[in-house]
Amino acid sequence: MTEQDFSTLNIKSLPGPDDITRIQLKNGITLLFRPNMNSMAVSIGGYIQAGSIYDTQDKLGLADFTTSTLMRGTKTQSFQEIFDSLESIGASLGIGCGPHTAGFGGKALAEDLPTLLKLLADVLINPIFPKKDIERVRSQLLTGLDLRAQDTNSMAMLEFDKTLYKGHPYQYPSDGYIETIEAIQVKDMAAFHKKHFGPKEMTLVVVGPFEPESVISLAEEHLGGWLNEEQVGPLQVPDMATPENSVENHHIIKEKSQTDLVVGTIGPSRRWEGYYSALLGNSVLGQFGMMGRIGESVRKKAGLAYYAYSALSASIGPGQWMVLAGVAPDNRDKALDLIKSEIKKFVGQPISSEELRDVQSNYIGKLPLSLESNAGVASALLTMEQHKLGLDYLQNYEKMIQKITPESILEAAREYLDPDRLIISSAGPEL
Repeated sequence: MTEQDFSTLNIKSLPGPDDITRIQLKNGITLLFRPNMNSMAVSIGGYIQAGSIYDTQDKLGLADFTTSTLMRGTKTQSFQEIFDSLESIGASLGIGCGPHTAGFGGKALAEDLPTLLKLLADVLINPIFPKKDIERVRSQLLTGLDLRAQDTNSMAMLEFDKTLYKGHPYQYPSDGYIETIEAIQVKDMAAFHKKHFGPKEMTLVVVGPFEPESVISLAEEHLGGWLNEEQVGPLQVPDMATPENSVENHHIIKEKSQTDLVVGTIGPSRRWEGYYSALLGNSVLGQFGMMGRIGESVRKKAGLAYYAYSALSASIGPGQWMVLAGVAPDNRDKALDLIKSEIKKFVGQPISSEELRDVQSNYIGKLPLSLESNAGVASALLTMEQHKLGLDYLQNYEKMIQKITPESILEAAREYLDPDRLIISSAGPEL
């Protein structure tokens, strides 16, 4: 296989060291900016080290709850005033919570970037957690947990995480449990904010029609003065070994007509050197076309599943490599046997050259599409920064994908996937 087999990307058009500005503000915030002079709009994004791994066991869901209330009022503005400010300029701003970080994103017309950054700074630095609004959010979160308890997919995944990551921070759900959400008080949110929200290890990305100097000036004006001496550093999560043997569990939800099944194991972290081999291999296993080999075998040929696919979830810490399927309860064991059979074949011999070529072309071809919008570029820059991929990552991407071989995919698969050491979790009616 040669590079001529692919339609090559226009490397110069991709974000890279020549047009990405990366600096650190005086208070430690990392700012990345990429100009797009053909746009009339601006997108921002970023994160703070304040994710759910910082929750204590008696207050699981605290990070998510806190993040969900940041825009409910500040020392200078009410929730309604924040909403009206955004609506008046046709802008958007949102904040969410992941395992490691509280992430934010927004967009506006270019001329309104100062207003957007001012609002962002206010909700990050000055939230007041008004009790009336807190109770409204709590009610919404509790409703979500009630719905989760009746959702076969959510419960299968929750039990999978609990078993796979036993003893690890990743074992706990970011949205907590009913009893932990009910236990959280305003003082807990204020304490969490004081301890984890600050400029240390914070990243801000801006993409739009500006010169770097103007963006740096605005970032310094609105966020450069933020200091928090009580902010703690990021938590380093431990590695996890592959399960020593298979573990199987079933969560009963009565009166359901579907069983959801999750079968998998520990996967690579995003920074593992074999990550791209695993990524392309996963596409062959259960993503590409009609959900790859898994979809072809379990859903199309055998007709045992409403859906069936594989997923590779990679984070800063140990990831997950899994197969997910929705089946009629009576077909659960048959589908499980087929899934194990496909995994055994996958780790038994290299994929074909045709399969490799298809997924390589797919991954190379969809890169430019993901960068067509300012928001897409901002997302890519955040990924590059969080996983320390380097400013030349996108420009090297095609060559990295072309270097993948059937043998490297087989090696990556054998590193993690063992048909005899899988976590098998399902949720639905009694078996």
